[in-house]
Amino acid sequence: MGIDLDHKHRKSGRRKNPESNDPYLRLLVKLYKFLSRRTTSQFNTIVLRRLFMARRHRPPVSLSSLSRKTPKPVSTPKGGEVAIKSPKKELIHVVVGTVTDDERFLKIPKLNVCALRFTKTAKARIVKSGGRALTFDQLALERPTGTNTLLLQGRRNNREACRHFHGLRGRLSAVPYVRKGAKSGRKFERTKHRRK
Repeated sequence: MGIDLDHKHRKSGRRKNPESNDPYLRLLVKLYKFLSRRTTSQFNTIVLRRLFMARRHRPPVSLSSLSRKTPKPVSTPKGGEVAIKSPKKELIHVVVGTVTDDERFLKIPKLNVCALRFTKTAKARIVKSGGRALTFDQLALERPTGTNTLLLQGRRNNREACRHFHGLRGRLSAVPYVRKGAKSGRKFERTKHRRK
């Protein structure tokens, strides 16, 4: 005989729906649930899983990091000529999150970007450089299986809160929580490991 385990209040750690009640997000979930069920594409399944995520697991991506991740043209060894592959469909960068502007980045190449949200300046700069700022329903119509797309996400441990977590991002000493307006000096709010 088997052991009678109590599964009454056990929860699976996997989300099946987003916590948010945003109607646009709920419609996108409905759309990508259909696409992941009816296509064999892994792209739709990954996008759906990321749509379920909490906002802290969907960190923003800047325009500079998008352009850095763009595949560069391949140079041939003979004569230094540059062989650029020109696919029929242009590459689309896909971010399940927010795309933000980077003021330090002066020249933006032509980019086609699909994201949940764009900041005003980021969207204006993408359009000005000759690119396109797409929504996920437009992407679903254009590339239902995610062909010739580049799925990107920001660094999850880039939050300010993560600076205080011990052992994260290769840190052995975490930054202490210091009260605002606390006195600074040898005796005030100093931890054992950060005395430099």
